Amino acid sequence: MKVYIGPYPTDWLRCQVFNRYMNNKYGEIDWPDDSEYTKFDKFVDKLESVVQSFYNVTINKILRHRKRKINVRIDPTDVWSMDNTLAHIIHPMLVQLKATKHGAPLVDDQDVPEHLRSTAAPPKENEWDTDENHFKRWDWVLDEMIHAFECEIDDKWEDQFHSGNIDMEFVKDPDSKMSRLVKGPKDTHVFDHDGFKKAWDRRNNAMKLFGKYYHNLWD
Repeated sequence: MKVYIGPYPTDWLRCQVFNRYMNNKYGEIDWPDDSEYTKFDKFVDKLESVVQSFYNVTINKILRHRKRKINVRIDPTDVWSMDNTLAHIIHPMLVQLKATKHGAPLVDDQDVPEHLRSTAAPPKENEWDTDENHFKRWDWVLDEMIHAFECEIDDKWEDQFHSGNIDMEFVKDPDSKMSRLVKGPKDTHVFDHDGFKKAWDRRNNAMKLFGKYYHNLWD
């Protein structure tokens, strides 16, 4: 597999002559009202408008039609275990998304534990406000997704449910004259079925959340 996905193309070139001039002269927050501009202030403002108009009909007209560079090559071996292959890409992207996200989508109450639901949050001051658990719900969903894909790429994920030593041996069945595999005298192996099922159910639920909120995976 070889994947190259370039950055989003710059779709707009802006002239900043007036902004920079005013910031240097008055500071970023102390600009005077338009009516108090000096003649030179107005001249620079007009100059920026002219330059920006030129950009819009020339360079920006070209930039608007540029496409993002994407090149994806898939080899036959990439689909032998496609779920594992994709997990190696999805997991670090989810980690990066959580680290740099700037917002959160609406997450249904039934998808999170009770203490994170909107019904568990203090009353909102206004109906249109988000409740105090709004962002916590999305963080929880992201954490569940990250955990699921982390397990997917960890070859030793199931080791935590095994304890003891495995001792197996073949024993001949006198009736069928066939050999069967049985536990040996030194076998102390124990498999935590309940723990494994609980962990597996958590992974499956996270995968369902990944599909449900797929179109909300934005920064």
